[in-house]
Amino acid sequence: MRPPSVDALARSLADTGLPHPLLVDAARAAIADGDPGEVEERARRHAHAAARALLQPVVNATGVLLHTNLGRAPLAVATEAAYANLELDLSSGRRGSRHAHAAALLARLCEAEDAIVVNNGASAVLLVLAALATGRGAAVSRGELVEIGGGFRVPEVMEQSGARLVEVGTTNRTRLADFASAVENPANDTALALKVHQSNYRIVGFTEHVTVAEMSTLDVPVVADIGSGLVDAACPWLGDGPPAWLTGEPAARQTLDDGAALITFSGDKLFGGPQAGIIAGRADLVRRCAQHPLARALRPGSLVLSALQQVALAYLRRDGQAIDFWRMASLTTADLEERAQAMVKESGVGEAAQMASVPGGGTLPGTEINSCGVVLDGDHTASLRAGSPPIIARVSDGRTWLDLRTVAPDDDRHVIAALKALG
Repeated sequence: MRPPSVDALARSLADTGLPHPLLVDAARAAIADGDPGEVEERARRHAHAAARALLQPVVNATGVLLHTNLGRAPLAVATEAAYANLELDLSSGRRGSRHAHAAALLARLCEAEDAIVVNNGASAVLLVLAALATGRGAAVSRGELVEIGGGFRVPEVMEQSGARLVEVGTTNRTRLADFASAVENPANDTALALKVHQSNYRIVGFTEHVTVAEMSTLDVPVVADIGSGLVDAACPWLGDGPPAWLTGEPAARQTLDDGAALITFSGDKLFGGPQAGIIAGRADLVRRCAQHPLARALRPGSLVLSALQQVALAYLRRDGQAIDFWRMASLTTADLEERAQAMVKESGVGEAAQMASVPGGGTLPGTEINSCGVVLDGDHTASLRAGSPPIIARVSDGRTWLDLRTVAPDDDRHVIAALKALG
């Protein structure tokens, strides 16, 4: 039997909604697979696989609020097809700066002299080191020479920046005297002292570390990578103040108050915005970063800056409910339990249960947040993931757990439909 026409087979898949060139790819792959008698079924499988590989919304029922694989902080962004005054000063009509919008609001929010935005947290650290310490020493505690997800290693980033690593103290104990000795040694030619957020691990036991306030007494600028992007330890955007699980997390305002010359942090973690890296602090040092050639290579576009602007304005209004991450994080267990009970009642599947969410994204490792959701016997994650929209759950002790803290209430109907399908 002769194989069917590639074009005809592709056209038979038009109901999938994929563009014709992708359907041609699916048809060719199906024909190359083998038996012509089953070719249309195979072509549909290839087309389905191509559609599933596209970026698409999913329902996060894992309980990990900042799930790196799922894009970290959820963010609703609506924008019209229009030009923007990205680098135009509307008052003078002359060329302006892309740092005059979102970055200016971020500086105000952090109570910093100035700020700029780059495309992620790692690039913020890279740019600061390149602008301030190329060819010179940067002092870092050995206990903070971290590697986080994706292979981001502080020593390797420093090497790429052109800065020379000056290791200080030991893995578990570093003192101010260790930093002072490194800074005072002329052979090190130390340009700055760097404090790095330990992200997704902790050192406990016989430990000692140097605070930003202590480091600020050194004769070099202190750069603090606070990582997760908590703006203010007081959380004035939340009516009830900071939740207990935030205890110990460094915050932008307080770190600058403690004497850091610059701070860097991510936009898509506790800040609750899009992927971005923020550099804020002393105006002269921010200016040096902005003028460095890497700044152009690392700058974000208007979509990211517009999203950051929306989130910054919500913070300045003290409207935590307008920031999806903080809305999820501040839900009460009573609210979640009510939703879980309603799901079980309507679907007739599973049982409501107490569970624990986690911040995720390298934030506050080991910290749990009381939550509630639906639990099922057995592993149903593959079936849930195959739905539309895909529902991402977790398995523990042979049971499937759907944590509602990370499920938007509007998505409850999708979870109920998926539970009914399992029943």
